[in-house]
Amino acid sequence: MAKSDHISETPATQLLRVHKVAFTEHPYEYLEHGGAQHSAEVLGLDPFSVVKTLVMEDERAKPLIVLMHGNRAVSTKNLARQIGCKSVTPCKPEVANRHSGYLVGGTSPFATRKTMPVYIEAAILELPRIAINGGRRGYLVGLDPQVCVQLLGAKPVNCAIPL
Repeated sequence: MAKSDHISETPATQLLRVHKVAFTEHPYEYLEHGGAQHSAEVLGLDPFSVVKTLVMEDERAKPLIVLMHGNRAVSTKNLARQIGCKSVTPCKPEVANRHSGYLVGGTSPFATRKTMPVYIEAAILELPRIAINGGRRGYLVGLDPQVCVQLLGAKPVNCAIPL
């Protein structure tokens, strides 16, 4: 990517730079409700390696983040069981925005407004690189998935189900 294509800093990229994390920038044309499948398609990436950041909440309305393959969904039942909750449900967009400080569609797990527990689908950690939201709609960053464990304390779970 040419230097002139550099995306302005987001809280997520600032955090990555502070921690000297090597990452690549992947801007794309954002499509409302296009999701990870759309970004994977336009960027020529495998949707399995494009990771979506999902803000959910437990039965006590405590927020949490789930990192999931772009072409998989979260089994909230399996997730709740694995993390010791009664139930887990997706947050409404306005609630997710408030917790993360990002707009839905541009949610990064890095530098969220509130510190939330982060859970990562275990198979993501086996990938050599992932593309994950960089803190703005239409902007992914490519990095080593281990960064999610090192910087976020992400805990592996097995809760992926086919879309």
